Amino acid sequence: MKLSLSKVANGARLGVINGLGRNGDKVLEVPGCLLYTRTGSPPHLTHDTLRTIEGIPPVTHITLSTLAEHQEVLEEFKEGIAKFAGMSDTVLYCSINDPTTPQPAGYNTNKTVSLWGSGGRVELTPQKFMSAQRAIRPDWFQCLSDGESMTAGNSKKRAKKSVDRSLAFLDECLQLLAKDEVLGQSVVIGAIEGGDQLDERLRSARETAKRPVGGFLMDGFQGDSMSHETKLSLISSVTAVLPEDKPRFIHGVGRPDELLDCIESGVDLFDSSFPYEVTERGCALSFSHDYRTDPETAGGVQKTQPDNAPISDVLDKNESPETDGNQKTETSAEGEGIDRSSITSFEICLKEKRFREDFRPLLPGCGCYCCRNHSRAYVHHLLMSKELLAGILLVIHNFQHYFSFLQSARAALRDGQLSRLKEVVRGQAS
Repeated sequence: MKLSLSKVANGARLGVINGLGRNGDKVLEVPGCLLYTRTGSPPHLTHDTLRTIEGIPPVTHITLSTLAEHQEVLEEFKEGIAKFAGMSDTVLYCSINDPTTPQPAGYNTNKTVSLWGSGGRVELTPQKFMSAQRAIRPDWFQCLSDGESMTAGNSKKRAKKSVDRSLAFLDECLQLLAKDEVLGQSVVIGAIEGGDQLDERLRSARETAKRPVGGFLMDGFQGDSMSHETKLSLISSVTAVLPEDKPRFIHGVGRPDELLDCIESGVDLFDSSFPYEVTERGCALSFSHDYRTDPETAGGVQKTQPDNAPISDVLDKNESPETDGNQKTETSAEGEGIDRSSITSFEICLKEKRFREDFRPLLPGCGCYCCRNHSRAYVHHLLMSKELLAGILLVIHNFQHYFSFLQSARAALRDGQLSRLKEVVRGQAS
């Protein structure tokens, strides 16, 4: 694969990755995202329902933690997860962990890395890791690395150990890859470790860049282990020393405002797990990314109440939520508990009873299958009835809106209006 940049403005990079896939006929625009999957399939979707979504990325994100337990099946199949799961027309990127699933700390050693699937812990040496990749047969894969320094106390010693281990794993995996006929065309993505220690992050970046890797993963930035400002400072410092002709990935950063900050810090590719997490909360993405509008009115941010206003601002006295302190849980008329602690201002929670008779689309003006054919009231009913169709309709909308948001980010960068887009998006944040 080859990254060709057409524009760089204030750290943000616009371009395309060419020569993707076994036939080299696919391209991926950057900044962009990958199609998030669980166990090799987009959550809630069949191949037919997936095709109703516009703007699907040509690269699919699979995770070793959800597939390692099925290694024997894939080895017996002998043709890789792409054909096994009916994804032969896409490019596969395999990361070690699922960005939506926290990994317990304290289990990595100098010789092994532990990952956690539905059946428990799996220990991987470089040899076992490459054997698993051989069974999966991805086009790109994140190299084995010790990425838990952010959850192990953030000490200087632990950060150094993380970098040393990851470089050792990378060297051994590259040696094994050079002798592997099955994975001969696969591209290794090197992980940049080092926790919140700038000197270790820079050492990891410089040393990884000396190896024959096809791209770089800014690892360890998911979660709340450090402030957003610290993350951006570290990311900007790291990307400044990386080669310009190779893509930079990050996992677990999905909020629209944070994603735009990372784009300006030099990150190219993101996972699309955020729309899935929104779906699992029973929510629909409901924010504007039209940078041609006035930031004061974008996304309904007016003096009148917007769709994504706090529930206390939109419910009448008879619909006031019941809360229990820090849990921020609302009990609806149907008896469903709504945990609002993780709900962002970029989404609306369709479990709220105010949507029982709201016959508007999830997001007025959205052209997705759900918004063209169904109403908020219908999705609310499906959620309250615990119908599987609720997840299908929500993830269709959330994926399409998110992919459209990334298209707007590229267009704004092309037009020199990325700062304007940030204003519009930040005007809807809280």
